[in-house]
Amino acid sequence: MSSAIANDRRLALHLKRKRINILALSLSLSAMAFGLFWLIWILFNTIVLGVSGMSIAIFTEMTPAPNVVGGGLANAIYGSLMMVGLATLLGTPIGVLAGVYLGEYGQRTVLGEMTRFVNDILLSAPSIVIGLFIYAIVVAKMKTFSGYAGILALALIVIPVVVRTTENMLQLIPNQLREAAYALGAPKWKVIMMVTLKAARAGVVTGILLAIARIAGETAPLLFTALSNQFWTMDLSQPMANLPVTIFKFALSPFENWQKMAWAGVFLITMGVLALNIIARVMFRKKD
Repeated sequence: MSSAIANDRRLALHLKRKRINILALSLSLSAMAFGLFWLIWILFNTIVLGVSGMSIAIFTEMTPAPNVVGGGLANAIYGSLMMVGLATLLGTPIGVLAGVYLGEYGQRTVLGEMTRFVNDILLSAPSIVIGLFIYAIVVAKMKTFSGYAGILALALIVIPVVVRTTENMLQLIPNQLREAAYALGAPKWKVIMMVTLKAARAGVVTGILLAIARIAGETAPLLFTALSNQFWTMDLSQPMANLPVTIFKFALSPFENWQKMAWAGVFLITMGVLALNIIARVMFRKKD
C-alpha cells in the first residue's frame, strides 16, 4: 500500500515537472518568436527601402540642400570612415595594453580592481554621456564642433570593449603555456608578446571588430562633437559629415529625397555592421 502511494506521488511529481517544463519552454519559444518577428520586420524594411534608395549618386555626390533633386552621401560616408578608422587606431592600442595589464599583471592589485571598475562604468555608460563629456572638455574649449572631437568620443567607446575582450581572452590561455615559456628563460614581456597574445590573437581581433561595429552606428556622441557638414571636407578641425547624424537629420525631414537617402544610409550601416559581425564570428569559430 505504501509503495503504491509512493509511486503515485512520484508520478504526480513527474507530471507536475513535465507541465512546468512545457510551460517554460512555451514561454521561451514565444519570447524568441516575438523578438525574431520584430528583427525580421526591421531587416525587411531596411533592405526593401534601403535598396530602393541606392544609386551611384549615393557614393559620388554630396548631401543635397533641402527640397533639391539629386545628391548623395559621399561626404557622410567619407566622414564616417575617417572618424571610425581613426577612433579605432586611437582606442585599440590603449585598450589592448590596458587589457594586457589586467590579464597579466593586475589580477589581484588595487590598481587592477580600480581599472576594472572604471572600465565597467565606461562599458555600460550611455553614449550620449560620453558625447556630452567630450563636448564639455573639447568642443566648448575650442568653440567649434570638429572631427577631432568626434574621434575622441568614439575612441572612448572603443577602449572599454577592447579592454574587456583582451582581458577575457588572456584569462582563457592555460597557465601551462606561460610556465613552459618561463622554464625556457623567456622574460615576462616576451612571454606576453610571443605566447599569450599570439594564442589570444583571434579573440582580441574579434573584440576590435565588435567595437568597430558598435561605433559605426553611434549618433548621440557625434551630435555633440562632430555635428555634420553639408559639404566635402578633410579638415578634422571643422564640423564633419557622418552617416549616423545625416540619417537622423534626413529621416526626420519632410522631403522624400532626403528620406530615401536616409534609408540608403541605414542599409549601408546595417550591411557594414553585419559584415563585421560575420567576420568576428568566423574568426571566433576558427579559434575554437
